[in-house]
Amino acid sequence: MVRRKGSGPVSSKCSSCGTVHSRAVLEEHIYVCPECKHHLSMPSQARIGTLADAGTFLELDRNLVSVDPLEFADLRSYRARLQEARRETGVREAVTTGVCKIGGQRAVLIVFDFAFLGGTMGSVVGEKIAHAFEEATQRRIPLVSVAASGGARVQEGMFSLMQMAKVAAAASVHDRNGLAFVSVLTDPTFGGVTASFASLGDVLIAEPGAQIGFVGPRVIEQTTGVAPPKASKGGVCIPGKRRDAPPTRPWNGPCRSWDIWRKRDPRLYA
Repeated sequence: MVRRKGSGPVSSKCSSCGTVHSRAVLEEHIYVCPECKHHLSMPSQARIGTLADAGTFLELDRNLVSVDPLEFADLRSYRARLQEARRETGVREAVTTGVCKIGGQRAVLIVFDFAFLGGTMGSVVGEKIAHAFEEATQRRIPLVSVAASGGARVQEGMFSLMQMAKVAAAASVHDRNGLAFVSVLTDPTFGGVTASFASLGDVLIAEPGAQIGFVGPRVIEQTTGVAPPKASKGGVCIPGKRRDAPPTRPWNGPCRSWDIWRKRDPRLYA
């Protein structure tokens, strides 16, 4: 991947076929490789642009940014890694949340950016997600989440692990109010994100070829000495229904379905 400071990646190499594409080509094809149709990692701002109706996205908690509570350092300090991630991605944190309209329906949107420290969930990411669910519950509107994460943020130690219970509790309150939650799982979605709120959706959508689990295949093979089975293809799972054909971008159709929004009480979205 070639980068230009302050503007994100100029070009990206497809991890499936090895073809190098310019950013303009990727944007034109919604970050799907034109050669092999592999779904590449998508910047959060581009993802929001494909989902939210034009001009309707209002960001929440923009001023919440991670600090360095443990003064963590390995080869480099955590503070330096945060500054580099902000400079290279153009976003302030690994997750962006906001209120918008999707197909004319009001919704709260949560979008991860894997380029920002692997989309890891630290204390600020957990706080933004929990507040997004609280905002959706207060407004009595559905929530759509797009996950791309390596799991908990190790630089924050126990603080990051505590976020799992917090975000799952907020999702539970949203659910008990009879409100719809659509969870989109992209490549990769692992660790504490999968184990907390991302797998709790009323509708789960997995992009084609997405690796989803608690730990990645490389860690499994290194730990057990046995290669894991090939990943299953993505799909859409609705309680009582199943669509085996993986959705390709843009998969706005499932997120715009009134059947999903009205899954509990039609009066909520009348």
